[in-house]
Amino acid sequence: MQINFQNLQIAMANACMNKGELAEAAGISRISIGKYFSGKRNPSTKTIGKIAKALDVPVTDIIEE
Repeated sequence: MQINFQNLQIAMANACMNKGELAEAAGISRISIGKYFSGKRNPSTKTIGKIAKALDVPVTDIIEE
């Protein structure tokens, strides 16, 4: 599963969250969030679920189809 970063950024804007706030809300380190955004690392399925839950959106809203 791959994150659609454009959709993720839209969801973050709707939730009024920056990367640091998202990391805290999802229980993920800021370093990991930075690596996901830079493409240096892909999040696990569980992590994608945590991110979606923190943003209060369905997983399908933030993944590539």
